[in-house]
Amino acid sequence: MLGVLLYVALWQAGLSLAAMLAVLVAAVAFAIWLASLAERELADHDSGIIVLDEIVGMAIALVGFAPSLTNVVVIFLAFRAFDVVKVWPASWIDRDVPGGTGVVLDDVVSGVYANVLARFIL
Repeated sequence: MLGVLLYVALWQAGLSLAAMLAVLVAAVAFAIWLASLAERELADHDSGIIVLDEIVGMAIALVGFAPSLTNVVVIFLAFRAFDVVKVWPASWIDRDVPGGTGVVLDDVVSGVYANVLARFIL
């Protein structure tokens, strides 16, 4: 749900699509850096303690949609489904890309997939 809050904050700020994407790219970079640090400290790849990847992935899934209850619920369910199933290349990233990059980018891919699917069903 923190990803929804991040997106709502960006939406309420009235950012253009380009500015919103720039903020999210910066958030992805920050998440990769932080996940890399956490992975080293915890000695565990993609620990359940690390949730920043889910936050940015969900915010990416919502890009371009009004944060209505219907949109949020449908997109959240789509994001979670893609995050669990890990449709390629998310599965490859999760399995073969080391460090924080792998931890975060599989969720970014799942967010993009959820966003595209939502454009067909909403």
